[in-house]
Parts: sequence; C-alpha cells; structure tokens
Amino acid sequence: MAPITEVEGRRLALSNLEKVLYPATGFTKAEVLHYYATVADVLLPHLRERPVSFLRYPDGPDGQVFFTKNVPPGTPEWVTTAEVPRTEGPARMVLVQDLPSLMWAANLVTEFHTHQWLIGDPGHADRIVFDLDPGAPATIVQCCEVAVWLRERLAADGIEAYAKTSGSKGLHLLAAVRGSSSERVSEYAKELAVEAEKAMPRLVLHRMTRSLRPGKVFVDWSQNAARKTTATPYTLRARAEPLVSAPVTWGEVEECRAPDPMLIRAPDIAPRLRDYGDLLAPLLDAGHAGRLP
Repeated sequence: MAPITEVEGRRLALSNLEKVLYPATGFTKAEVLHYYATVADVLLPHLRERPVSFLRYPDGPDGQVFFTKNVPPGTPEWVTTAEVPRTEGPARMVLVQDLPSLMWAANLVTEFHTHQWLIGDPGHADRIVFDLDPGAPATIVQCCEVAVWLRERLAADGIEAYAKTSGSKGLHLLAAVRGSSSERVSEYAKELAVEAEKAMPRLVLHRMTRSLRPGKVFVDWSQNAARKTTATPYTLRARAEPLVSAPVTWGEVEECRAPDPMLIRAPDIAPRLRDYGDLLAPLLDAGHAGRLP
C-alpha cells in the first residue's frame, strides 16, 4: 500500500518511492519528490495559470515516455483544471497552482511543459521563447554564442532576454512580452531566427531540415505557436541523469567553453538558488515585459 502523506491539508498517496528513475546516478522517485518540494517556491510561479502538458516517464527514461495533455484519469477533485481552446475543439487540462497539486503531479513522474500564455487570456502571449538546438558536432557551446547574438538583437527592440538550459543538449532563451498574439510573436521570432542565420550562416539554421542540421544551431522559433509548449523552468527532464531545465546567468553563457558546466542536475539547484535566487523572476513582472515592434 502506498504511503499517505498530507501536504497543506491535502492527502496524497505516494507510490514506488524506492524506484530508481535515473539509472546513471541511482536517483530515486523519493529524491524526485524531494527535489520538487525543495524548488516549489520558484517553480510554482512559472506554472501558475498555465495549462500543463505532462511528459510522463513512470519507469524512467528507458521505459515508456508519453505526453498527457488532457486531465489524467484519477486526478483529485481539488486539482484545478480549465477548459483550453484547441483547433479540434476545447479540451480540459491541469493547472498546477499550489504545492499539493505539484506533489501530486510529481508523483506521476513527469516533465512539466507549459504554453507561452496564461489561461485567463489564451489569445495573447506573455512570453517569447527560442529553443536553441545543436546538431552534432555542435553543442551547447555554439548555442551560447547564438544566444548572445539573440540577446543583443532583442535588446535593440527593447526586449530583455534570459537564458536557461534545456535540460538536454541545448539552451532556451525567454523574454516577457505584452500586447501581441501568439501568431504575431511567432512571426517576430521567425524574423529574428532568419536574421540570425543571415548574420551567422555557418552556425545558425532557422529551418528544421535534418540534412542541414549537422554542426549548426537550429533556432526553433515555432515554440511560440499557441498550441506548442516548452519545458518549464526547473522541471526535471527524462534523461539518464536528473538534469534540470535550469536558469543560467549571462556570465555563464558568455564564458561557456565546454558542455559539461552547463549540465545542471537536481542536486545543483538548491546551491544555485542560494547564490542567485530565481534568475527568471523578471519574467513574472509585468513591468519587465517588452512590446514587439
């Protein structure tokens, strides 16, 4: 029988706590739950009011990995859900609004993926994101070079960008925006991706064409489409090790010379929070949101 715990007055059954989910390090499900409890104060603000897509890996990254967008069967009645517009018709999705909901979702063993808009106004984007994905032999080192170029280009339009690791091999660039639809943000992101390719033709690609990918950084602007989601800040990823999609400083980006220092694992996050706080906190402040030209 799964042990029952109480989180802020909500009773939760936590299962398979000794199961090893990350085989390369022996990181267990209990450690996954502890990680999410530890980072809840910084993670929850990036989840609130955003419909969540779950990328589940209940038996670890080597087992079955699958997306769950609709409310999962057995979801407690106290977990907030909302109707979300889709082209094929409205659907109901989970909103992770509080610590009990976060721990319930973490017990499913999942990556958290969120849209670039809030449930109260799904017609308008409040974030822009660039997913920088290196094609071998390129690595996150080259992603960092591209990120610096994009930061300066965005700054020229009055938009302040922030960076986080993807939790895999790449880098994400995010900024708060206001006053634009997801369609317009996607158009603008594509314009900048095309500009980046023209400025750095040997390094950057704005199309997903597989044959062109080796040695280049694909600037994926399409993640800004209203239907798309991106790994939420601080989510664990389904990899051999407990890698995190972790905020990084611009100093770390500018000084990146090798991939390893940018592989940030769950045990690294608490010390980083003590040193830096939430580096992405400005994304939550409407005063930092820029307007697209």
